[in-house]
Amino acid sequence: MTDAGGESLRERLAAGEVSSVEATERFLERIETLDDLGAFITVATDSALKQARAADDALARGSLLGPLHGLPVALKDNIDTGSLRTTIGSSFFSDRVPDIDAEVTARLRDAGAVILGKVTLHEFAYGATNENAHFGACRNPWDTTRIPGGSSGGSGAAVAAGLCAAALGTDTGGSVRIPAALNGVCALRPSDGRVSLAGVFPITWTFDTVGPIARSVADLAALIGVLAGYDDRDPRSVDAPTPDYVAALDAGLDGLRIGVPRNFYFDDVDDDIVTLVRAAADALAAGGADVVEIDVPGADEAVETTTGMIRAEAYAIHRERLETEPERFGEDVRRRLALGASISGSDYALHREHARAWTRSVKRTFEQVDLILTPSTGTTAPAAGSEMIETTQRLVRLTYGWSLAGLPALSVPCGLSDAGLPVGLQLAAPRLREATLLRAGAAYQRETDWHLLEPPVATTSKGEA
Repeated sequence: MTDAGGESLRERLAAGEVSSVEATERFLERIETLDDLGAFITVATDSALKQARAADDALARGSLLGPLHGLPVALKDNIDTGSLRTTIGSSFFSDRVPDIDAEVTARLRDAGAVILGKVTLHEFAYGATNENAHFGACRNPWDTTRIPGGSSGGSGAAVAAGLCAAALGTDTGGSVRIPAALNGVCALRPSDGRVSLAGVFPITWTFDTVGPIARSVADLAALIGVLAGYDDRDPRSVDAPTPDYVAALDAGLDGLRIGVPRNFYFDDVDDDIVTLVRAAADALAAGGADVVEIDVPGADEAVETTTGMIRAEAYAIHRERLETEPERFGEDVRRRLALGASISGSDYALHREHARAWTRSVKRTFEQVDLILTPSTGTTAPAAGSEMIETTQRLVRLTYGWSLAGLPALSVPCGLSDAGLPVGLQLAAPRLREATLLRAGAAYQRETDWHLLEPPVATTSKGEA
């Protein structure tokens, strides 16, 4: 049941072809079998089975709990879960048990999802290698000598390895899109304010979002349909209509204008990634999209601006802890946080002004096209043990700009590199146009099967679980 991904499992659960208890037990067995991946911090065996039984009982009475009825999912461990430990991947919060759910957790439960547990992350979600000094390293199921990306590396690895049907992550500068690309799965960064951050520990105050990770774009559509919506508890929440994302999947590519940048986004990118992403662009054109070359001025400066703002805000959030108990941080995260101390108020003000200019520039670009197509990352999964700050900066280079502008962006698998590692295609859209992203992604996946490929870890373990 894990082989087909969450989309068919959702349908089979709703139809009663598979019980939620059966699905949940299968995922729990796989979590135990593939424990060496290090994807989970906390596994909620008893409560997950209790939720699954409730879903089955409801179906026996002729009632569906919601669009995610009985579906086993996992949450990144910086998202609060009432009565279940939420560590934020840190020693400061290693025993913390929130009293109430985050808003996104509550929405998952209300939609009928089963919470399997909490997946690992880089400490305080502040790094892209997911090598956590306190809870251990998470590894990539395509090659366990490599990282899964981050900071939502546990979410990406767990979905790819078939340890859950879907997962939530958070994305500040690329933290759902990068693990999706490196693990061969799909992820959506929503527009700023589209999904509530109430009950989610901040990395920054400006760029944070919560986004789903799953095997298919259809799964993402079902998940974002549950997560999206106004929440008065979140001061950044946007009160805007929520489209029917699932209905948008069937619209096809006709009439869509997709821009492929001439500058920056294909520079300093591995050759095999360039080849695969351009082949994906050709496939979208063959499917009916109007694919054109465009210029995206200021992209390089946007990365520098985002870097400075993230460093300044992350340092502000952790300054007291850094001053009073620096030894409790992992060495890599402590060093990266300290970089924010040198950013002055005038530096930050200039960054804010550059951010406004970039946002306006991108808005003008979107007057020419509906979507912008780029690689998700410039390289495939790096080796474990790589220097964290340098590796993170390399991985976020192609994702930071869309975060700076507050835009939605989608990563979908588009092939395997020469070394047999997943490659991700990134699509960005104007603010609040997630439905357009999902429409294009679903059309691409109807014509390709890259999202159905399974990593070696998942396929070799089937007889053991």
